[in-house]
Amino acid sequence: MLLSEKVYKKIDEEIKKYPVNKQKSAVIAALAIAQEEKKWLSPEIQKDIANYLNIPPIAVYEIATFYSMFHTNPVAKYTITICTNLPCILSGSLKSMKYLIQKLNINFPKQITTNDYFFTLIESECMGACGDAPVILVNNKRMCSYMSIKKIDILLKELKNYKGNTK
Repeated sequence: MLLSEKVYKKIDEEIKKYPVNKQKSAVIAALAIAQEEKKWLSPEIQKDIANYLNIPPIAVYEIATFYSMFHTNPVAKYTITICTNLPCILSGSLKSMKYLIQKLNINFPKQITTNDYFFTLIESECMGACGDAPVILVNNKRMCSYMSIKKIDILLKELKNYKGNTK
């Protein structure tokens, strides 16, 4: 078993939400649950989920690689996803992204994770918060709005100083 018993139980709860023989419908939820435990979705985990849901591995791979919320490569303690869709660009997201690249001292897009493995920077399409642009999503859970240089500095300092659970 690649995932904990707790994760498989959560996946079972998601499967129950769909008609019999329609367990494929739970694939997005299953991937999210697995990623929450493992931080990223290795090829082995994707295959395990496919087997568990009794669907072809390619079906899981297609979904895992389509959505930017899924990580198919290892990520750092904190993922910082920045929207670079047009409304965010017009509101300054490229300036914020360039600042993050400089502040994190990474060679984006070749290097997306800091050397200390504390931050991973991810570029994303629309996050559905155009009115709050530019927006940043931390660990796929916390949306930060109107991300100016000052607000980015405050966020990075807060994350570096946080000692609690990152889930």
